[in-house]
Amino acid sequence: MKKLIFVFVFAVLTVFTLSRNVLAGPPLTNLEGVGGIAFNPLAYLADSDSHIKIGESDAIGLPRFGAWYVNLDHVNVDWTSLGVAQTFFKRLELSYGHEIIAQSNTETKHKNNIGAKFLVLPENAFDSKFVPAVSVGSVVKHTANGPAGVDSTGEDYYLVATKSITLFPRPVLLSGGVVSTNSRVTGVFGYDDKRDVTGFGNVDVILTDKFVLGFEYKQGARFPTFKNADYWDAHIAFLANKNLSLVLAYVNAGDSKSTSTVGLGDGVVLSAQYAF
Repeated sequence: MKKLIFVFVFAVLTVFTLSRNVLAGPPLTNLEGVGGIAFNPLAYLADSDSHIKIGESDAIGLPRFGAWYVNLDHVNVDWTSLGVAQTFFKRLELSYGHEIIAQSNTETKHKNNIGAKFLVLPENAFDSKFVPAVSVGSVVKHTANGPAGVDSTGEDYYLVATKSITLFPRPVLLSGGVVSTNSRVTGVFGYDDKRDVTGFGNVDVILTDKFVLGFEYKQGARFPTFKNADYWDAHIAFLANKNLSLVLAYVNAGDSKSTSTVGLGDGVVLSAQYAF
């Protein structure tokens, strides 16, 4: 059923590409709905070139949508996500993501994420080519059907800097930040009563006008009674046109047989991204 949902959304997004004409590509609407890649936020807002104006100001950017499907065979998990992000006055991004985590012999979990990101410093501010974009943000999360005896609601708070480097033959996107979190497996297994501060980072190379190749890393938060595994993925994005991006990735979410950290194994990730 979850695979059918993803295929349906993929088809709908593909049809949309016949009638619009704006830039696609990073930032994507990530698994939690935030403008980023797969796991991590970018400092860039999920903005568009088309805006609704109030007076002379670009007040409301047209939204970006993302659909994700993650298959983790080692733990028999099908993970789907639908997200939307929209910007206001080119400074504030508001987002929503809904995740469905279906595992064999376990009640399906539903996770809702409400995000807000504020662009503190635009890229190349002060007429300097060396200044990265810097943003702060938060994600409020709620998980239904999570483990008994564990909080069902949690929050992430993050600081992230992102810079496009043009010194190389092809542009390179570098991003990194820190996050304060109480999420167990991003919140799928509920939320801890303690918090941890961890790091994350992304590297993406713009190979051509159509292809982007990248790597993503997320450090697992460690709590006294629950230790998340580190996550990483390698991905390639195909910018089908000025609206639609398609992503194929290999993800490693930690050793599913580890006795020291909670991991979900590895698997294949597919995503369709549509920018109005």
